[in-house]
Amino acid sequence: MTLTRPTPGVPDPQEPVPRAGAGRAVAVLVLVALAALIPLLGPSAALHGTGEAGAPGAGGTALLRTVLFAALCIPVGELFVNRLARSLPGTEGHPVPRSWSPVAAAAGFAAALGLASVVATGNLVPDHVADIDAGGLYASRDGKLALLEVNAFLVAGLCTLSRRPVTQVWPLAAVVVAEALRAHPPTEHGPLTGSALTLVHLTCAALWAGGLLHALRTLRLWPRTAGAALLGLYARVALVLLAAITATGVWSSLRRMPPETVLEQLTGTAYGRALLAKVLLVAVVAALAVWARRRLRRAADPLTACAPARAEVAVLGLAVAASGLLTALPVPIRW
Repeated sequence: MTLTRPTPGVPDPQEPVPRAGAGRAVAVLVLVALAALIPLLGPSAALHGTGEAGAPGAGGTALLRTVLFAALCIPVGELFVNRLARSLPGTEGHPVPRSWSPVAAAAGFAAALGLASVVATGNLVPDHVADIDAGGLYASRDGKLALLEVNAFLVAGLCTLSRRPVTQVWPLAAVVVAEALRAHPPTEHGPLTGSALTLVHLTCAALWAGGLLHALRTLRLWPRTAGAALLGLYARVALVLLAAITATGVWSSLRRMPPETVLEQLTGTAYGRALLAKVLLVAVVAALAVWARRRLRRAADPLTACAPARAEVAVLGLAVAASGLLTALPVPIRW
């Protein structure tokens, strides 16, 4: 028998990535608290000095929308990365992390139910249960879309507990379609174009954010060689997702803020300020993604890319919160 010793400073390719410690758990809790503060306090900060009036309970609505977006990202990312993992040769039998989809579906159901209650009271925050006109939801377009999201998350949760959890892709797709239609009412100029842009933007964002989170969770269980292959495959697809997110985001912004008014509205309107904050966050995410990709290709240990990738997930969480904030702010008037 021949005994071999690993080269000092070079990790064993069959060794899984070390698990996170208590310090990282504390960092996650701080990040979640910070992400919650963005939608809660963001409306008043964004509206300050603009002369615009915010909707009642805008902070609560933004927080519920943030939870709904996060609940969408987690299962979509799991389905996406699990599909990528199956396409890699030699990964059969590798362990997979415990699914967070059931918890995400429950959180999404609760958030969608809260948003539906707001719609049922005429877009006002209900003070009492008696104020909620549940039957009135069937009488309006927004009410029907809100009910669709509630039922879709309920069905998605049941699918996650079934023998074929992959079937949750259909109710999750229904949530994305409902959000795309809700964001662009028929009174808007070119609502179908706007809904199509939002559909692509939201789908790609969920794949990117949720996929990276699940990929990093998977790396903790896989051998280093297989983990590096999975992260590299995800990085190649994420490049396409980033391009689609950027293109649809710019197009959607220019539809709501004509080019000659963009600079003025980015600083003079609440929507523009929140959009500017989101753009800056996405720019930071893109820089971290480039850094991680460079480490994957050039570092002696490709999994050193996990450090910027974890930071990327954190900033993506803040970007999701900024997206929730945007939905609760008045849309700029197109002159």
